[in-house]
Amino acid sequence: MSEIKKLVEKIKKFRDERDWMQFHNHKDMAISLVLEATEVLEHFQWRSLKDIEKYVKKNKNREAIGEELADVAIYLLELADNLGINLTDAIEKKLIKNAKKYPVQKAKGKYTKYNKL
Repeated sequence: MSEIKKLVEKIKKFRDERDWMQFHNHKDMAISLVLEATEVLEHFQWRSLKDIEKYVKKNKNREAIGEELADVAIYLLELADNLGINLTDAIEKKLIKNAKKYPVQKAKGKYTKYNKL
């Protein structure tokens, strides 16, 4: 069993032990995913790049950011599972698609969107 599948099983066990599936419809899961992502942003809001470098070097801040990223990942993994989406396959397909949209010879070192390359 892959590491992702093991995590999904742990997430589902945690959810089901609390009878929370009744609240985990697709809409609310998508909303929760975005809300948790904004909590990641709070760690960087109003800080310069120099300040961020100092901020993330402190273990307590790295731990707090890690917890927020974990929340994002938990909602992402559960939502994908609830929708019947194999996230590993979806990521592999998206990487192939992105490689075509952003060929190395055109995109290397650039932040330009694919339709402007």
